[in-house]
Amino acid sequence: MASEKLAVTRETFDKVILPVYAPAHFVPVKGKGSRVWDQQGKEYIDFSGGIAVTALGHCHPALVAALKNQGETLWHLSNVFTNEPALRLASKLIDATFAERVFFANSGAEANEAAFKLARYYACQRHSPFKSKIIAFHNAFHGRTLFTVSVGGQPKYSDGFGPKPADIVHVPFNDLEAVKAVIDDHTCAIVVEPIQGEGGVTPATPEFMQGLRELCDQYQALLVLDEVQSGMGRSGKLFAYEHYGVTPDILTTAKALGGGFPVSAMLTTDAIASTMSPGVHGTTYGGNPLACAVAEAALDVINTPEVLEGVQARREQFVTALKALDAKHDLFTEIRGKGLLIGAALKPQHAGKARAILNAAAAEGLMVLVAGTDVIRFAPSLVIEPADIEEGMARFARAVEGVLAA
Repeated sequence: MASEKLAVTRETFDKVILPVYAPAHFVPVKGKGSRVWDQQGKEYIDFSGGIAVTALGHCHPALVAALKNQGETLWHLSNVFTNEPALRLASKLIDATFAERVFFANSGAEANEAAFKLARYYACQRHSPFKSKIIAFHNAFHGRTLFTVSVGGQPKYSDGFGPKPADIVHVPFNDLEAVKAVIDDHTCAIVVEPIQGEGGVTPATPEFMQGLRELCDQYQALLVLDEVQSGMGRSGKLFAYEHYGVTPDILTTAKALGGGFPVSAMLTTDAIASTMSPGVHGTTYGGNPLACAVAEAALDVINTPEVLEGVQARREQFVTALKALDAKHDLFTEIRGKGLLIGAALKPQHAGKARAILNAAAAEGLMVLVAGTDVIRFAPSLVIEPADIEEGMARFARAVEGVLAA
């Protein structure tokens, strides 16, 4: 007998899901491009991109075709064996970046966990077991495992879970002098997001990034770049490090890598990877054929001049609309970020209203994000249609005006 679909609503969430999220009061059921529809058939324009994940919009035909083809071929093997999609994807990532070795996992947190473990393991094997200090930054976000949330510089996410991993030091972002004050011969790595996402969509300055590279070289530490959110074309280049003229030792990517299919990767060099051996680290699902087939299709589409060059034109359309809204209502202190990772920071007189604006936008049929209490974050599809940007910003303007009038 065919199974019947169980009727579920937003209220079902409150009964069956661990209460660690507070999702919107509508339930999306269908997406196409940059449009989404909920259970009642209401249409939304998606400026959130699943938090910078659906970089090619919903149900992009190239990704759908890859999933269907691989879904009828080979789903899973485990890492007792290798598979063709994983080898192709790794080869293409290596060809497109500084990297010579790739490790696949399933989420940004897992990729960062692997990166931090590798940095410490490398230092222990090549230098000293006491070379374990990790320097990270206030307001950073690197994932939700205990190690990654401890490296992330936001106590609200790491407090309350018992003892944290030791030898992690946090200093202010974009403050090179603060890094100089704490780095020493016991430092194994500096971990940094080229653009802090959760921390307010704040880009690193060129001087800061270049200074970090020089300090790492001076102290024989590794420069670890978390490009989970800023990577895969989001900044207008395949990876944001390309804007800075700085080459990392380890890089992590996830979110948009699979265009919505859970997959992540850690990239590094032969010299660093050579310290590892079978059994030192691993994962059951990492390098899954389904995930890697979809990610290969996403990479093939994103890593093209057409898509990457189009990011800046779309950013300019967003920024122009935001500046027009600011001129009318005196809303923002600045509009920051790179490419299609955009943060609009509210002025002090509107402090704390970011969440209210997000909710009002949803009521108008628009999905946006926040980064803290005072920053509206936009992370739409890299190929969003200009007409969708125009209509979405009109809806955003109505939402803002409604909040201001309340």
